Amino acid sequence: MIKPIINYLETRACAPAYSGWVLAGIAICFFGAAINTMAGWLYVISGLSCAILGVAAILPSRSLSGLTVSRASIEPVTVGEDLRVELKITNTSQKTVSLLKIEDILPLLLKNKLDSKPIEQTIDRIAPQNNYHWEYYYSAQHRGIYRWQTVELKSGAPFGLFWSRRDRNCKATAVVYPQILPLVSCPLIDEIGQDESRRSNYQGNPDGAATEGLIRSLRPYRTGDPIRLVHWRTSARYGELRVRELETITGGEDVAIALDSAAQWDEENFEQAVITAASLYFYAQRQQMNVQLWTAATGLVKGENRRILETLAATSPLEDAITTEVPKLPLIWLTENPTTLASLPNGSRWALWQNSASSQSRQIISKDAPGLIINQEEQLQIQLQKTFS
Repeated sequence: MIKPIINYLETRACAPAYSGWVLAGIAICFFGAAINTMAGWLYVISGLSCAILGVAAILPSRSLSGLTVSRASIEPVTVGEDLRVELKITNTSQKTVSLLKIEDILPLLLKNKLDSKPIEQTIDRIAPQNNYHWEYYYSAQHRGIYRWQTVELKSGAPFGLFWSRRDRNCKATAVVYPQILPLVSCPLIDEIGQDESRRSNYQGNPDGAATEGLIRSLRPYRTGDPIRLVHWRTSARYGELRVRELETITGGEDVAIALDSAAQWDEENFEQAVITAASLYFYAQRQQMNVQLWTAATGLVKGENRRILETLAATSPLEDAITTEVPKLPLIWLTENPTTLASLPNGSRWALWQNSASSQSRQIISKDAPGLIINQEEQLQIQLQKTFS
């Protein structure tokens, strides 16, 4: 009951501090003693105490009236990095402001996720027509788009007997990008290009001999590599299996990374799916593929990398869909719903996150479009680089 009253007084006028209550009690006691004894010096002490209380109640709100706050733009970061927040407090008045405290109110979503209190800074004094620069760093542990709105200024000048608090609108937006895994290989992407390569080889050379002149490099054999790609002569020379990497595997292939964001997801599964979408997108881009991103709220997105990352930072489960129709080109479909796998376009691949429903519905998975079943207990990067059947 008392706290709402104090908040009301601080934001509209001023509220007494503990020391203010003590001085007010002393003034009342001296005034009562003066009435009983008719001693003039007691009246003087009581009057001086009341005068000090009156001055201390008026000046805090006045000292805040000449302060302005501006905020520098916040540069985007990736999950795990620190957001750099910079504020400038300007004293536009002709008097020095002292006993000042500033609180930067964190965005509600960021505060809930990190269970943190507002960031505070105490300022001894700001000279007339001068600025005070305040910079702090905040660890970004979750992707998202966070919007700062309000900065609170609180002053107890000059004696600290009363405190007054005023809000300043100081808007800014911070974007926290999802993590991007450094994939060395990714069969979900590579197999799409191999399908296209096989079709072209079949049309031009049924025996597949054309692939001999399109070797990009040789690399050590990895578990799951097709035996037909082993270069036996080089393997014999080095004493270990060497596999051909073909130039035509992914060059120029069109593909869309599609996130089933309109569906209901387990929170941890969805965060892994967003990381997967970002990692696959940039892996496909390194392979010179014509890659695009699809979410239910945005449809197909392509262009600058920053736009892709902002789309993935903003996406969430059960988001409002502008389209329910997936594009008619090969997809990497990321979902938690196995019933959606049966209607994928030709040449598509999928990654399915298991939940209680999907673990009981494996019979729904299409045999025509191979893919991966993601297990939360295994490392995501290793699973994305694992060859599937």
